[in-house]
Amino acid sequence: MIAENIKRLREEIQNTCMASGRNPDEIKLVAVSKYFGIKAITEAGNNGITDFGENKAQELRDKYKILGNKVTWHFIGTLQKNKVKYVVNAAALIHSVDSQQLVDEINKQAIKLGKVQDILLEVKTSSEETKGGIIGEEKIFQLAEYCTVLANVNLIGLMTMAPFTDDKTAIRKSFKELRNLKDNLNKQGYKLTGLSMGMTSDYKIAIEEGSTIIRIGTAIFGPRDYSKDWREL
Repeated sequence: MIAENIKRLREEIQNTCMASGRNPDEIKLVAVSKYFGIKAITEAGNNGITDFGENKAQELRDKYKILGNKVTWHFIGTLQKNKVKYVVNAAALIHSVDSQQLVDEINKQAIKLGKVQDILLEVKTSSEETKGGIIGEEKIFQLAEYCTVLANVNLIGLMTMAPFTDDKTAIRKSFKELRNLKDNLNKQGYKLTGLSMGMTSDYKIAIEEGSTIIRIGTAIFGPRDYSKDWREL
């Protein structure tokens, strides 16, 4: 099933890119593997997936102990300061950075590891209370500027989550806002390249609006069984 899903997904990504005048090679596909076990991750890896995204720090920590750097890990969930050490040890890219305090802790843990940690700033482009991220262009610019003074943090782009709705206009507006924000930052010399936006339900719109990283779970692995621990799967 996973192999068939990946094949279908890649075809749809390619078709969407062709229709919107984009190169499919510009799109990094991150398989969101939260709650899925090592067997599913390995099967996806055997079918060409190299990047995997995790939402929980301890789950990333434990999967990293098993698979290490055989795959490229992304952290895409809400990150608490006391869990940063697990994430910096494993993740090539942290998508969900939303405060100076979190940037400081990431820098601190990266120094300990002798690592420069790539990050994205998470921006709130939706009014939904469940969505996280920085609100307001001024605050985003301030945090981006702050990142430039830290030697072990490398800001490469922005991330957002569109509203959970069937209203494609609202979804597109969310993605356009993030793209425009990146463009505004780049006008100030930031040279950001990453736009992490788009999930199973809205990745086609995200690609049309300039996404460079899409985070896909269900379309690859199928529905999650939350009644089981990922170690049982």
